[in-house]
Amino acid sequence: MTQDPQRLSDSISRRKFIAAAGVAGAGAVAGCSTGQSSGESGTPSGAVTPLQSGGSSTVYPIMNKAASYWSANRPASDSEYWPYGEYDIETDKNLADYWGSLYGFEAKEGGDPPFEFTVGLSHSGTGVEKVMNGQHDIGNSSGNVEDELPDRDSYEKFINHVVGVDGQPLAVSQEIADAGVEKITGQQLKDLYKGRLTNWSELGGPDREIQVLGRVKGSGTRTSFVSNVFGDPEAETTVANRFGQNQRLAEAIAQADNAISYLALAFIETDGLAPVALEWEGTTYAYQDDQNGLDSTEYPLSRDLHCYTWDGTSKKEAAILNMVLSDFGQDTFVGPNNYFKLGGRRQQEELDKLPEQA
Repeated sequence: MTQDPQRLSDSISRRKFIAAAGVAGAGAVAGCSTGQSSGESGTPSGAVTPLQSGGSSTVYPIMNKAASYWSANRPASDSEYWPYGEYDIETDKNLADYWGSLYGFEAKEGGDPPFEFTVGLSHSGTGVEKVMNGQHDIGNSSGNVEDELPDRDSYEKFINHVVGVDGQPLAVSQEIADAGVEKITGQQLKDLYKGRLTNWSELGGPDREIQVLGRVKGSGTRTSFVSNVFGDPEAETTVANRFGQNQRLAEAIAQADNAISYLALAFIETDGLAPVALEWEGTTYAYQDDQNGLDSTEYPLSRDLHCYTWDGTSKKEAAILNMVLSDFGQDTFVGPNNYFKLGGRRQQEELDKLPEQA
């Protein structure tokens, strides 16, 4: 591994993030291994095994940033990094020590967090499968588990924790946007992904072949897209190339001069690509539109971002999820990654799913 993605700073450019995550995505990332989940459900005592999270590249920026904060475990005196006072939290504990203490985990000597928290990068289908098989404690997915594992008889043991919302945008290569393509219709979108539109001149652009890109099968981003557009999570599409992670897909759009694809919102500000509006059933939805933006509940490509646990939620898992779901976590891990924070009602519903605090 050439770089530990947990140490990516907030100041790193989106281009550098894509490159770093792409390198990490080629193998195991963030110290992720295939050891079994500890499955702790009671009050912790003694040695605590690492918590392993992995899966969706869409959810990855949220959980990876949470892991970097957890691992740094900054002291209460570092108000810029750990602004507990702004959230009416009364504590003198380090960041991870505070969230861990809510579920009975004790601080360690030397400033290390109560337990190690690592994040792996693959895609949604892998995330939900590994949490089911005990290889991850938390399975990250940008698609519903029912769509990711459609052949199961029961999903009762999957516990769905929604940590944010992605208004999945459409993006084109910058050259196409500069040539005047600003909007496509729902029917045009369907025609693009069924191979019925092949030249940008048919959409008011230059006389240039359209390179339609997408995500691999098993990706939650793809599953959500085809489900929302075609009404079937297993619908077949015609694309020039598929990519395993959003990071590499964003880079491919940016490096081309004729590409279009759906994308996770966190990567829409990549240099070299531009968002295009979507006209759907008479309403036009556009990136950063105050009235009909991608955060609209009516936006057809909107989807929840999930962190699944298996057969309940352990105290260890709850400590991390509580941190992410809190006002502090939503402001620190979700919003800055270009995703939409949970509204108050949904946030409380998700917090209520967690086990009682110590």
